Amino acid sequence: MPKDFTADISAYRAAGADLDASPETIIELAKEVAEVSAMRTSAIGDITRRTKILALNAKIEAARAGVHGAGFGVVAAEVQTISSEIDLAASRMRDEIVGSANRLHQLGQGLVGSMRGQRLADLALNMIDIVDRNLYERSCDVRWWATDSAVVDALQKPDADSLAHASRRLGVILKSYTVYLDIWVADAQGRVIASGRPDRYRVAGRSVVGESWFRDAMATRDGSEFAVADVAPHEGLGGQPVAIYSTAIRANGAENGRPLGVLGIFFDWAPQAGTVVKSVRLTEEERQEGRTKCLIVDSNFRVMAASDERYLLIGRYPLQTDGKDMGYYQTEDGTLVAFALTPGYETYKGLGWYGLILQRPPEVEAAWNAKHGHA
Repeated sequence: MPKDFTADISAYRAAGADLDASPETIIELAKEVAEVSAMRTSAIGDITRRTKILALNAKIEAARAGVHGAGFGVVAAEVQTISSEIDLAASRMRDEIVGSANRLHQLGQGLVGSMRGQRLADLALNMIDIVDRNLYERSCDVRWWATDSAVVDALQKPDADSLAHASRRLGVILKSYTVYLDIWVADAQGRVIASGRPDRYRVAGRSVVGESWFRDAMATRDGSEFAVADVAPHEGLGGQPVAIYSTAIRANGAENGRPLGVLGIFFDWAPQAGTVVKSVRLTEEERQEGRTKCLIVDSNFRVMAASDERYLLIGRYPLQTDGKDMGYYQTEDGTLVAFALTPGYETYKGLGWYGLILQRPPEVEAAWNAKHGHA
């Protein structure tokens, strides 16, 4: 358990230490230096102008006094000269200090923007990497379970007993692997002959011959290969969005056996992906402000998961990658967009999905909420 440093921090602050050393604070201080310098040099300018006026008046009075004011006139002239020198020095100081502070502020803003953009891009990569690792396990599951003797027997000798045994076996698997909605066994003609939750989803006899996950699985060359379909609602599962992983069930469960049918597993996408996008390690400030949104989009930039579920309704996000796998950019309204392409994991190459993080200015977030309603 990490140490609670609250007491130490309170004591440190009580001692007068400034703990807020964030880049944003440093940049803000540079801005304040420029403003204070401009204000102080302006005040010096006002004083020297008043001094010059007094010196001028003193010279006039000295001239009127004639020989008796000659000495005073010399002093007045010297005061006027000194005032001019002070005014010149103040002007140079303003140009140099204020100019440098403004330049520092501009450079700092660019640096902070770069740091923030890179950090968000790293978080986007981490987010999609977690998804990849999770889906890699799904590809392992389907290839493993396709060799289960109960599943193989359901196709090699499809009598009532073997089909019932296969359904019970799939049901046992589903009790342990709660990330799935259902598991189906389809014969070579694309007819579902067994499933893990027959009481919940009545799919026995359903034809899946026209579905890509079935066709692609039947086309696999051996038991090491698998097929996967992009996330989409499935009518046979109550319209819930699923990622379907499938592979051929082969004779005797052998890796190079003849394809007898297909095992399809239906990954319950919404709650699993929702957990990932809502668990990105944002700062406490970012979470409280609510201006940072985490999304997963497919290869066509269709929104498949979002920490702000309103984004699921917009369909497609206009991501601009400029051919890069990872990066960030700022849109015209000031939104910082960071993205990362799926890197894949082990034998799972990914489907061209992106992790995407948006960070909006407060006024843009307010406009979004006004248009789409508060989350």
